[in-house]
Amino acid sequence: MSSVGKAIPHESAREHVSGRALYTDDLVGRFTGLLYAWPVQAPHAHAKVLSLKTEGALKVPGVLHVLTAADVAGANNVGPVRHDEPLFPDEVMYHAQAVAWVVAESEEAARLGAERVEVEYAPLPAIITLEEAIKQGSFLTDALRVRKGEPEQALLEAPHKLKGKIEIGGQEHFYLETQATLAYLDEYGQVMLQCSTQHPTETQTIVAEVLGIARHRVTVQCLRMGGGFGGKETQANTWAAVAALAAWKTGRPVRVRLNRTQDMTLTGKRHPFLGKFSVGFDDAGKVLGLKLELYSDGGWSLDLSEAVLLRALLHCDNAYHVPHMEVVGRVCRTHKTSQTAFRGFGGPQGMVVIEEVLDRVARTLGLPPEVVRERNFYREGDTTHYLQPVKDAERIERIWYELKTASDFAARRQQIAEFNAAHPHKKRGIALTPVKFGISFNAIQYNQAGALVLVYQDGSVLVNHGGTEMGQGVHTKILQIAAHSLGVPLEQVRIAPTRTDKIPNTSATAASTGSDLNGAAVKNACETIKVRLAQVAAQRFGVNAQDIVFQEGRVYPLGSPGKALPFAEIVKAAYAQRVQLWSDGFYRTPGLHFDRTKGQGHPFHYFAYGAAVSEVEVDGFTGQYRLRRVDILHDVGDSLSPVVDLGQVEGGFFQGMGWLTLEELVWDAEGRLATKGASTYKLPSLAELPEVFNVRFLERATEPGVVYGSKAVGEPPLMLAISVREALKDAIAAFGGGLVELASPATMEAVYWAIERVRARALVSGD
Repeated sequence: MSSVGKAIPHESAREHVSGRALYTDDLVGRFTGLLYAWPVQAPHAHAKVLSLKTEGALKVPGVLHVLTAADVAGANNVGPVRHDEPLFPDEVMYHAQAVAWVVAESEEAARLGAERVEVEYAPLPAIITLEEAIKQGSFLTDALRVRKGEPEQALLEAPHKLKGKIEIGGQEHFYLETQATLAYLDEYGQVMLQCSTQHPTETQTIVAEVLGIARHRVTVQCLRMGGGFGGKETQANTWAAVAALAAWKTGRPVRVRLNRTQDMTLTGKRHPFLGKFSVGFDDAGKVLGLKLELYSDGGWSLDLSEAVLLRALLHCDNAYHVPHMEVVGRVCRTHKTSQTAFRGFGGPQGMVVIEEVLDRVARTLGLPPEVVRERNFYREGDTTHYLQPVKDAERIERIWYELKTASDFAARRQQIAEFNAAHPHKKRGIALTPVKFGISFNAIQYNQAGALVLVYQDGSVLVNHGGTEMGQGVHTKILQIAAHSLGVPLEQVRIAPTRTDKIPNTSATAASTGSDLNGAAVKNACETIKVRLAQVAAQRFGVNAQDIVFQEGRVYPLGSPGKALPFAEIVKAAYAQRVQLWSDGFYRTPGLHFDRTKGQGHPFHYFAYGAAVSEVEVDGFTGQYRLRRVDILHDVGDSLSPVVDLGQVEGGFFQGMGWLTLEELVWDAEGRLATKGASTYKLPSLAELPEVFNVRFLERATEPGVVYGSKAVGEPPLMLAISVREALKDAIAAFGGGLVELASPATMEAVYWAIERVRARALVSGD
């Protein structure tokens, strides 16, 4: 049986549930003389640092050193894209920003020492909201623009027009394992880091730059992460740099691990967005022209905000063809944490905007929203607003109509209408929404990966690749790819921890490309080895090398399985003939190009598709609601690992639902994050699970040109949760009809006030 496509558990499932799985902070017991670092955090959102006195801290028993800018021999900067993030700032740019770090024999000593550091600040005016930033012209980027056709003329000539805006909240990553790094010097003075990072190469680069040394003197290893979701793509670098600098100064191993409050106050979030739109449409609900303005809250520094905004611009069409369209975006600068990558990377925000537009179009015309959605779908031959052909557009409609049938959508729509007519104070709503999500990094150079596969004389296999495991199952899929490619059982293959001295110049494990890129590189290495082994086997069997079969640990001539020899025997024979038993592998995604100036090109290797039906029930007195049922049909191509993919679809949907309905980030007027712990930041729990949750994968869905016909599945399912928000709007509209203005996240309070607005409008109109 092939390893690829086999429904196996996550490769570390037993270790996860038994507690045997090791994470960065579990390694502290391996180090003697370990030191701990604690931040000195500023009490202002914006202020000049006038003076910093460390004498008091150094008098605390156990405190060895206070790290400041004076300790930095290299660059005092950890900005991953633009050098705008000083590690030790002389100007505080967000509340709780670290201005120094105390290094001590214990965490408690470091904490007490941090309290004794005296810092004099000169407070400065702070910009906290997107509206303030726009009004004051506070931006981190120039405008990005994507345009197709003549939207102004289309709007002018359209029979119907609408204008509106939507505000979309951010989201805390809330990975179970907070940011953590262990740094030490080996016997040669090289810097070794055990780090919870999605991008070991970038962490290596930033640390080397801060220390002022060459990259080959820094090695970063990532065993696994207890969640990342994008929050450890760039933002692990700061804490790694602090740990490395402290180890460099003291010569002793150093641990940096943020507690939950520190993690939430020091690290970036999903970007809040403001969208403004003007749309022109006809009597059938077909969108004729659309102009969008998107503003994102980037926080105090650039980080990945420009790339996030670009992906939002490229996804604000979702699955819909708009013949004339312009979208313009800018990243706003505020005095908050630097917002960063989060699952979907701007795509979710862009897609929420277009779904809001289509819902308003439908309700203006008195049409069911699902009808307007399907009338605007991409069809074969259409191109996106950035002029990439949608070559497999038929999948959108195939998924849509298969799901409508499987979910019994029409009958349920009628049942809901009957329920709503009989219940004046409770209403139900249902919505069906699609997903079209582009797969590839926006930065073309990241669409590459390397691998190193070693075959030992006993036939066992060790695989090194550049992807990092954060629970998403990339190691599981790589195991299956390697085993299938070499024709050996899964238990014969082991994955080595991700290290920069094994695979250099890696891309981040992000953009849903972990399996696509690294899997293809591993496959390339395995196939090279298999070609060499086939030549050895061909000599043994007296046949052509092309006729050698590798299957389930056996090697035999095509059509003669009875002559099979163990894989290990062929490997030993190859070794005796001095045949190389290891190989590197490499892959780069073909056909990608994008002109940012023109806003045109082919930025995505392919599109992942899906659709979801969500049904909710809302209480008109309180705004309280429950998710009654969810039906999902998702396109994963030919699944490499069905159990892993199922978990990604379910988890992605649930995380998206949390973002859109529960998880509200609140900053006060002074720029302090008020929701900085599980007690104040509402996360989805088992109570929010629907009573019925059906997930199926699209059949006959092979994706050409991707490893074994598979498709990425990390990010696309998150956008399926937009159906929950749209179902809530459907239920709210049942209280009075007309347009529904619903805040995002759609908390119970937001739902209540949306109901009140609908009721008030109905009273005024006499409905």
